[in-house]
Amino acid sequence: MAVPITSDKLPQRLHRVEDAAHALGVKRSTAYEEIRLGRLRSVRVGRRRLVPTEYIDEYVELLKREAQAAA
Repeated sequence: MAVPITSDKLPQRLHRVEDAAHALGVKRSTAYEEIRLGRLRSVRVGRRRLVPTEYIDEYVELLKREAQAAA
């Protein structure tokens, strides 16, 4: 018998752009600009634009590499 999966058992993996921006400590408009530039990747689900958790992590790593290169 299959056990139903409830939302409290799985971590959220797709985030609204607003929530991704909040997690990154930037404004919503900055997050959309970074998406437009291709620096912060996202996916479309229907008409919604969502940012997977791993893309948020990739973006943080990109910022770290840029900071190290500038130093």
